[in-house]
Amino acid sequence: MQLRRGCRGWQWMLLAVAADRVTKVLAKRRVLRGTLIPGVVSFRSARNSGMAFSMLSGHFWLLTVFTALLIAGILVYLLSRPGEPPLLRAGLWLIAGGGLGNLYDRVTMGSVIDFIELDFVRFAIFNVADVCICVGAALVLLSAWRNERGKGRTHGEV
Repeated sequence: MQLRRGCRGWQWMLLAVAADRVTKVLAKRRVLRGTLIPGVVSFRSARNSGMAFSMLSGHFWLLTVFTALLIAGILVYLLSRPGEPPLLRAGLWLIAGGGLGNLYDRVTMGSVIDFIELDFVRFAIFNVADVCICVGAALVLLSAWRNERGKGRTHGEV
């Protein structure tokens, strides 16, 4: 069955959503707080009404609709194209899972809970969903790079 084959990898999405929800609940209850690794990572709860680096803060509906449409598009793509490379599919499932985790926060609380802070560099506070989105994007890029590199070899290019 075509649809069943297209659903492979959905576990990555569910794992991303579950890990994000659990860690955000722990951060909200202040179980995750303080220094995890001195000089490297700390937990500090913060709210973000925008997207990455607080861009578009205060644009709740724009971010909510955009995120929902992006997730829907990814899911339609994954379900309709089961033959895509596994690395690409894993990346897209992780992006969808991270997007769902942050979308849940935005819809239920009006903002996203962030709690992971890097101590060794001045950087935005983020969460597990953000990590899943970034790792997923890296996998998509790696898949594209490997695909392009493979095409070059089949055409006699170096």
